[in-house]
Amino acid sequence: MFNYSKAVLIPLLILSFNHNIFGQSENIDAFVRKQMQERKIPGLQLAIVRHGKIIKTGNYGYANLQDSIAVNDKTVFTINSITKAFVGVAIVQLMEAGKLKLDAPISKYLTDLPESWKPITVQQLLSHISGIPDIVNEEESVLINDDPEEAWKMVMQLPNEFKAGEKFSYNQTNYLLLGHIIHNLSGMPFQEFITKEQLEKVGMPKTIQSGFGATKAVIPHSACSYQYRKGVLSNMFFSFPPFLQTAAGMSSTATELANWVISLQSMQLLKQSSSLKALWTPAILNNGETDGFSKLLNGYAAGWPVIKRASHPALAPVGGNRSALFVYPNDDLSIIILTNLSGAFPDRFIDELAALFIPDMLKSTNIANN
Repeated sequence: MFNYSKAVLIPLLILSFNHNIFGQSENIDAFVRKQMQERKIPGLQLAIVRHGKIIKTGNYGYANLQDSIAVNDKTVFTINSITKAFVGVAIVQLMEAGKLKLDAPISKYLTDLPESWKPITVQQLLSHISGIPDIVNEEESVLINDDPEEAWKMVMQLPNEFKAGEKFSYNQTNYLLLGHIIHNLSGMPFQEFITKEQLEKVGMPKTIQSGFGATKAVIPHSACSYQYRKGVLSNMFFSFPPFLQTAAGMSSTATELANWVISLQSMQLLKQSSSLKALWTPAILNNGETDGFSKLLNGYAAGWPVIKRASHPALAPVGGNRSALFVYPNDDLSIIILTNLSGAFPDRFIDELAALFIPDMLKSTNIANN
């Protein structure tokens, strides 16, 4: 047995530790590049949080193919419906302040509602089980009328689609109303409230600078958006009017989102652990089950899609079929992947990336069948 002195042993331990990190980083880079190649993703940004610290960031490919501009630390990506997770935090912050209750009817906080909407609860709006009609044609991603005021008049005249709590049905009207609730109870537009109570507290300057304009706004260092149409890569443009930017209005970087997750889990944005539980607990349908987007995303909490499973459950905000933010609370791991391709579906391969940190991930979650 070698008898190393402390002066020799400590440098060797540091060298071994750094080698392990470097090797893991190389594996992550290889995995990401393989996914990008297979899915034809132009540009991607990555951040990984482990035990409350960012341990890996990465920039890959091109933010702008037309001008061959590479993704870098300054690049901001449209995060689409991941915006809803910020709205969920805002609502829970108002709950902590004693200004609302999640199980209260929305008529307590809003006026001039159709009669059939009045009994709907705040929680039912947050989790898309309200049954109220949608102001957006989801197939075309456009308002049901080109004029926003006319679209609002139209949606209020439509019948409810189902009884509240009967099923999950993704619906942007829910988040339009949540924006009004935030405004009414905070005394400021929801954009200002989220900026003040979350973005500024965390320190998210690029997100703040990007505002809530979505991709038609002029945003410095913004990644272009792309999609494949009949196999041909095309530019993609997306924008919601201001009153719907609770649904999909924000742009950010993977690193700033990672810092936001760290702040949320370390109780810098919320005051009580029970509030975080309320934020992340999926809504229960009338039949006692949970439901969501897919077999994998099988629940929906307060703006947060949920992966409800026995091993390695996760909170999984996704946006525009291009970006995803997975938090594995039981494993103290979070992974953020932002891309500029609609149809990249990073939520379909983040579990595989997580398996580099969680040894039994692939076997216990049965990823192949998700």
